[in-house]
Amino acid sequence: PFTQTVLLTLEEKKVPYKLHLINLDYKPQWFTEVNPEGRLPVVKFDDKWVSDSDVLVEILEEKYPEPCLKTPPEFASVGSKIFESFETFLKSKDPSDGSEQTLLNELKALDDHLKAH
Repeated sequence: PFTQTVLLTLEEKKVPYKLHLINLDYKPQWFTEVNPEGRLPVVKFDDKWVSDSDVLVEILEEKYPEPCLKTPPEFASVGSKIFESFETFLKSKDPSDGSEQTLLNELKALDDHLKAH
């Protein structure tokens, strides 16, 4: 998901880029030289290699502010509990523990937000 986030940001901002597909079982030497941790994605900005997707998206947002893809601060928490409630629901062995309703409530809140905005 981290690579997809960066790719979607590049595409949405119409930033030209060169894509290199990396076989993680047989990493090329150039890749391990510029990125010893072997993390993906990795992007070169101003002769510096960056491999943290959050940092990459932040750099892209600063260098290419239009269109703005930042989540407005007032919406930052929207949907933030969905994964947690989904995980709790999946692990639940008690159908009456309320985890299903909690998940449904979180999904409804997200749906309502998306409809409104």
